[in-house]
Amino acid sequence: MNSQVEQNKKHAVEFYKMAYLGCPEKAVELYVGDEYIQHNPVVMDGKLGFIDYFQQMATEYPQKNIEFLRVIGEGNLVALHTHQQWPDGDEYVTMDFFRFDNDGKIVEHWDVIQQVPDRSLNDHSMF
Repeated sequence: MNSQVEQNKKHAVEFYKMAYLGCPEKAVELYVGDEYIQHNPVVMDGKLGFIDYFQQMATEYPQKNIEFLRVIGEGNLVALHTHQQWPDGDEYVTMDFFRFDNDGKIVEHWDVIQQVPDRSLNDHSMF
């Protein structure tokens, strides 16, 4: 597989894990390009919006956890399928999509999130 795609996959995981676990400034410094386009409607656009959001999350929910289940790369896009566990017992399944520039830096982000329900009409896990 393309070595740039593999590097982008590795950097997407490192970026997201670093930000999620409380170091968003460092994550942006290491992995984000000149611009950062944000499509999540509850996060301000740009680098500062990303940093502010994850700093607030770290302050309010320091005991959260994230597990990376799948990492998929194609061209300049990387998708992360994750399982998030929060201190209040809530669990979420997420899909995050990152677009990389030609220098291997993240420049755009989309995501979807769904709370894991207490029961399901089928026997299949969301993970």
